[in-house]
Amino acid sequence: MGNFSFHSDKIGISFDSHLTNHNDEMKTLLLKIRDDVFSLGDKVIEEVRPHRIVYAKSLTFRYFLDIYPRPMDLVVSVRRNRRDPAREYIIRNYEEWKNISVEISTAYKEV
Repeated sequence: MGNFSFHSDKIGISFDSHLTNHNDEMKTLLLKIRDDVFSLGDKVIEEVRPHRIVYAKSLTFRYFLDIYPRPMDLVVSVRRNRRDPAREYIIRNYEEWKNISVEISTAYKEV
């Protein structure tokens, strides 16, 4: 499992900082999603930013997934390549996440 967060190290933001302002259901959802994303492959890179979590592939930082945690849901953007715009979803539970997991897996492979 790769975990490279060069930007996060500079400003001291951790993944856990996104968990503090959420209820238990949303915390569990974020943790499950994180596990799913890291299970895609060894080249997954996580960068934690103040208002979102970005997942990329390789050191060239080609991102394929952007997650904006909000109090009651997550805004998830999936990007397959640099040319096409990202597709955006609102996720409220793990079932909704699983509905787009094939697209996320494909984005990871194609990015």
